[in-house]
Amino acid sequence: MRKPVIAGNWKMYKLLSEAVETALALKPLVANANHCEVVIAPVFVQIKTIADRLEGSNINVAAQDCAPVEKQSANTGEVSAEMLKDVGCSHIIIGHSERRQFYAESDNAVNQKTKSCLTSGLKAIVCVGEMLAEREAGKAEEVVKTQVVNGLAGLTTADMERIIIAYEPVWAIGTGKTATPEQAQEMHAFIRQVLTETHGKVVADSTRILYGGSVKPENIKELMNQEDVDGALVGGASLDANSFAQIVNYK
Repeated sequence: MRKPVIAGNWKMYKLLSEAVETALALKPLVANANHCEVVIAPVFVQIKTIADRLEGSNINVAAQDCAPVEKQSANTGEVSAEMLKDVGCSHIIIGHSERRQFYAESDNAVNQKTKSCLTSGLKAIVCVGEMLAEREAGKAEEVVKTQVVNGLAGLTTADMERIIIAYEPVWAIGTGKTATPEQAQEMHAFIRQVLTETHGKVVADSTRILYGGSVKPENIKELMNQEDVDGALVGGASLDANSFAQIVNYK
């Protein structure tokens, strides 16, 4: 049985006081959400404060990225997975479409960051997804398969226990467009098929695959009714405690 994950990616929003206010407002609203894992991802500089304020709650704290190297080293501007764990992170979002699109993050970089995350004992939320032009050209599955295969290359069966995949069609992120539940299910089932090829059926059946792309309180239930949708990676709707709580409490 795959336990759903509802994760909120706060991106580069909220100053510290706003982030704390939202986290504290969210805490009682999702306190009884035993049906799923709840994760929020503030910016680096807020992680320690947010993690401290949420200690003892059922809300996990994630980072939005990490360095591709494991050890402390001369890498100005980078933050290692080990450091993120040290300040209270349990998860790291890796390979988000904005990182791929605007910061030229390659599948190889995603793979290195994922391995660094796992070595530090954290869970990785590995993002994959196609651009609109790629979908219209009939290449959506080809693009997603390449990202999955390359991003998870070299990972063992044991490693895969701490991998969560997030399918986010780039054309549906922040646009108000959402893949239909049927489109989401189709791609999630395809990703599970790819995992069967790369890591076997047991891993494929147990790996959680989240949907990301304009998830809102209005569409979460229908998405979660799909057989292979195991949760959501929520953007804009996670910035408001009440909105995000409605998504978490979709049951």
